[in-house]
Amino acid sequence: MDASSDYQDTLPVSSDALLDQLRALGLTFTYHEHIPLRTVDEAKGVERGLVEDGETPFRVKNLYLRDKKKRNYLVTLEQDREIDLKALGARLGVGNLSFGSADRLMENLGIRPGAVSPLAMVTGQEKGVRFFMDAAARDADRIYMHPLVNDRTIGMTPVDLMTFFDRIGVAPEWLALD
Repeated sequence: MDASSDYQDTLPVSSDALLDQLRALGLTFTYHEHIPLRTVDEAKGVERGLVEDGETPFRVKNLYLRDKKKRNYLVTLEQDREIDLKALGARLGVGNLSFGSADRLMENLGIRPGAVSPLAMVTGQEKGVRFFMDAAARDADRIYMHPLVNDRTIGMTPVDLMTFFDRIGVAPEWLALD
C-alpha cells in the first residue's frame, strides 16, 4: 500500500475524517489534490501552484525520529532547512536520533512514509509522540501540509493549526533555528 488517499480507509484516522473534523471545528483551509508526493523535491514542483499571490507560505518537511530509549518524535521544519540529526538530538536534549521504521510510523502516527505531517499528531498525541515545530511557522500566512495522505495538500493559517492542536491536546514545542 502507498500513502495516497486510495488507501486512507486503512489508516486509524482517514484523511476524509480528519478534514471533516477540521470543518466541524470551524477551521478553514485550502484544499488541493495532486499526484502522490514522496519527497520535498517532488512537492516543490506541485506546490508552486498552491501558494496565493503575496502570501508568505511555510512548506513543511517532517521527520519521524526515535532515540535510543525508543521514545518517538515528530519534528516539523521548513522544507529547505538543512538538519544534522546529531546536532538536533543535542539541541532537543534527547541524545542520538535515528529515523523510525515504516511500521513504527504507522503504529505511532497512523500514517505511511510519504505522508508524514504535523496533522498526524491526531494519532501521535495518544501514543506519546513528542512534537517539535520550527518557530518560523508562526510567522507564515499559511502552513502547507498533507492531511495524512500524500496526494492531497491543505493550507492552514498558524492560528487555525494551533486551534486544532489545542482541541486535540497537543502543545508543540517550538524550535528557534537559524
